Amino acid sequence: MKPQRTSDESTTMTIYTTLDSPLGELLLVGEETPDDTVTLTSLSMPGQKNAPAVRPEWRHAPDRFVEIARQLSAYFDGKLTAFDIPFTPGGGTEFQQRVWHALEEIPYGTSTTYGQLADGLGVPRGQVQAVGTAIGANPLLLVRPCHRVIGADGTMRGYAGGVERKVQLLTHEGVLQPTLM
Repeated sequence: MKPQRTSDESTTMTIYTTLDSPLGELLLVGEETPDDTVTLTSLSMPGQKNAPAVRPEWRHAPDRFVEIARQLSAYFDGKLTAFDIPFTPGGGTEFQQRVWHALEEIPYGTSTTYGQLADGLGVPRGQVQAVGTAIGANPLLLVRPCHRVIGADGTMRGYAGGVERKVQLLTHEGVLQPTLM
């Protein structure tokens, strides 16, 4: 993953596309600058809490997301375990940025708990909920893998895309065993 900052937001154009996936139709939003750079600013899914909605001033530009779409497809096909997608770190507070960076360090095929993440960030046990709130504000689902954070007792909690999708992603990554229906 390659976090990048755009230097002059007044010269950026917001672009978007959608991509069919096993999780439903993903909305990819990015910034396009005059030097022809595109960075991902949001990756969301249907029904996600606080997901952006396409705005009239955004330009539909699927051709600008070809590489990102290729990587996401490879991930869902089980052929990619780490993204190399340029993204804008996003707004958020300094605390949210710290939490989001910690999410980027959780390897594919593993999980951690909210408490372990908080400990690693030096957040007191009584403030673990603040870590969960910061995770919930993550604008880059999948790319910044917040689905890899679970409850201390192994329960699936608090995924903006829905707990059933969290289970689906962790099963896909081999963290959880598939259940027989």
